[in-house]
Amino acid sequence: MDIRGFFYVLAAATMWGVIGIFAKEVLAEGVTALEIAFWRASLAWIMFLIHATAKKQLKVHRTDLPALFGFGFICVTLFYGSYQLAIRDLGMAMAAVLLYTAPAWVALMSWLVLKEEMTAIKTGCVIMTIVGVACISLGPTLLNGGDFNLNLFGLAAGLVAGFTYALYYIFGKKFLHRYPTPTIFIYALPFGAALLFPFVDFQPKSAYAWTMLISMAAITAYGAFSAYYAGLKRLEATQASVIATFEPMVAAVFAYFLFGENFSMLGYAGSCLIIVAVFMVVMSGSKASRAAGGEE
Repeated sequence: MDIRGFFYVLAAATMWGVIGIFAKEVLAEGVTALEIAFWRASLAWIMFLIHATAKKQLKVHRTDLPALFGFGFICVTLFYGSYQLAIRDLGMAMAAVLLYTAPAWVALMSWLVLKEEMTAIKTGCVIMTIVGVACISLGPTLLNGGDFNLNLFGLAAGLVAGFTYALYYIFGKKFLHRYPTPTIFIYALPFGAALLFPFVDFQPKSAYAWTMLISMAAITAYGAFSAYYAGLKRLEATQASVIATFEPMVAAVFAYFLFGENFSMLGYAGSCLIIVAVFMVVMSGSKASRAAGGEE
């Protein structure tokens, strides 16, 4: 395994892990969830456009435009929309668990589409990460005997969110060899944001709300996707998706220090499962690299 790839994906997971901090601040300013999603995509597009213009990375083949627009529709419009609906109907904890079915979707599609080998270690790591995220997200509710407001529409929305989130990995592996990261996003983000536009109820915003929105776009979209795709160039899709499950752990740590939200015992157990799963991915990748080097 390329250790740089590991740290790039870990950095991306850390940046994604602070989404909740920005969202909490902006929601408190009276901005709706879908408007936050719209501005996150739109402002990040401006940043990627500046980057791509400076690096002269604006051009794509006309035949690739449908795929890039499809990426925007699936991974911006559908992903953002379905995740918000899952949160609305199921609550944040259950929505997060369904979102992090993504490693399982990635492993399946990597095997079918990218022809990556589906080893026993990968399968075990995927299961461990999903169980770990479930423990972190649902631990307090389970221990307190709480009820889940689970309905079929919310369940479907959550699974769609996990599936469309997983497509970031598959699309990246298919198109990274053709275009730099900024090039991909200057076409995908505006198309996805435009499809969100009709569903957004725009509100007047304070200078503080704009500061939070711009910072959110810079860190959790422009910065995180730049780091993530730099890592994905160096790792298999399944490996990257497992490492990225550090995100809910990062979110939980920030929630503890900033908002006084505590882990349950199940949360600590889930964190250990994720750490072990990531360690197994790293070690299996290192062994594969050494074996490949020995054959040369």
